Amino acid sequence: MKANNLKIWTLLLMTLLFFNCKNEKKTELTEETIVEEVIEVIEEPSNVIDIVTRSMEFQSVDTIPSGWNTFKYQNLSNETHFFLMDKYPEGKTVEHTLTDVAPVFAEGMDLINEGKSEEGFAAFGKLPEWFGDIIFSGGSGLIAPKHTAVTTIKLDPGYYIMECYVKMPNGKFHTLMGMAKPIFVTDEASGNTPPEATVNIALSGETGISYDKDITKGEQIFSVYVKDQKQHENFMWHDLNLVKLDANASEDALESWMDWSDPKGLITPVPNGVTFLGGVNDMSAGSTGYFYADLEPGKYAFISEVPNTKSKGLFKVFEVID
Repeated sequence: MKANNLKIWTLLLMTLLFFNCKNEKKTELTEETIVEEVIEVIEEPSNVIDIVTRSMEFQSVDTIPSGWNTFKYQNLSNETHFFLMDKYPEGKTVEHTLTDVAPVFAEGMDLINEGKSEEGFAAFGKLPEWFGDIIFSGGSGLIAPKHTAVTTIKLDPGYYIMECYVKMPNGKFHTLMGMAKPIFVTDEASGNTPPEATVNIALSGETGISYDKDITKGEQIFSVYVKDQKQHENFMWHDLNLVKLDANASEDALESWMDWSDPKGLITPVPNGVTFLGGVNDMSAGSTGYFYADLEPGKYAFISEVPNTKSKGLFKVFEVID
């Protein structure tokens, strides 16, 4: 009798162990499957438009379809850059930029660099009337050297200038150094659709920057919705840039640097402890753009390229926890 009971208990124990092992394997498989699905959802699109900068140029195709397009911008240079898509009014081209616009900005910036801010801003009054008809249509945020920015924006057909106006150490705009490239956006639609965001950001000149959930480590797709738009004191619209802040980074230095009209603003080198990771450049009110980022634990910020960002709510610092 005791021997039979022992056999029964042994059999029951083996059965329980067998089913536990099966359940553990099932759980492991389920967890692995979930991880694979998340990675697949936030995978970068394959049909991207490649842009490469090795020095002071944009290497890319010069004709692209209209509608949604994803740009993969590889900054292989030693300078911080961005790209902004400017939709030009009918009949205006890059030649008009070089003859009518660039000299005015050069004159104004030279005066500002000499400490003559009032005269410098007065010089910008020489800008041609058609300059006010340019439509800023998005692009990447600032991106650090040897980094890549992936940005999705929607473009209407037309003639565009792809530009970067970060300043050289001598105060000269990158636009004047070769970073102004004509892009033709055709009537033919790309057929692409926007990605599915993991975090939704709202951008407003009235209420600042807000987002709908805590930002966690790993790969993210940020959507940026422009609730309203206006020209700020430095003539620029509010945009959104993602910044990694090291322990030695100064928030005050970063805020000042983001204003190009300051002689020490938007000029290389960037402030110590600051690494730019992309974002979405100036867009009209009601527009939405997207950008990708792979976040490690640490301190970050969203910031716009306008003066006095903290008082406007356009400078938001956040922590990504391990």
